[in-house]
Amino acid sequence: MLARDVGKMLRARRLTVSTAESCTGGRLGDALTNVSGSSDYYRGGIISYGNQAKVDLLDVHESSLLMKGAVSDEVARQMAIGVRKKFRSSLGVGITGIAGPTGGTPKKPVGLVYIAVSSERKTICTKNLFKGSRMQVKRQSVDRALEMIKSLLSER
Repeated sequence: MLARDVGKMLRARRLTVSTAESCTGGRLGDALTNVSGSSDYYRGGIISYGNQAKVDLLDVHESSLLMKGAVSDEVARQMAIGVRKKFRSSLGVGITGIAGPTGGTPKKPVGLVYIAVSSERKTICTKNLFKGSRMQVKRQSVDRALEMIKSLLSER
């Protein structure tokens, strides 16, 4: 199980993680906390579904939301950095996207999800275009976020 592997790596390195989720609605936090002992490394999460929550709780810049939109590289990065700082965790994860089946546009289709992982040293972000139902997009987003955390931890 990917969440268990990530947990083992975090625990072994004595690192912590926090999550800022929009389109996944808390599923990443759920996956991380489904592992026994996750309180050793999971600090908490914020479900910032609306734009105002992103601004108020994660310090996302209103100008970023206006210029780039909530579903963007810039906002995902700010979410990851913001949640890492709020929870004083080693890593922060930001996920924002369009799970569907409605809400997509030609420029930002259903299944478009930006996922960012932030440490003190760097922040990485991926643009993903997932296929399937709303639940499948959410599941794929969580799996990709866990893979990104694992990859970042492998570099340390």
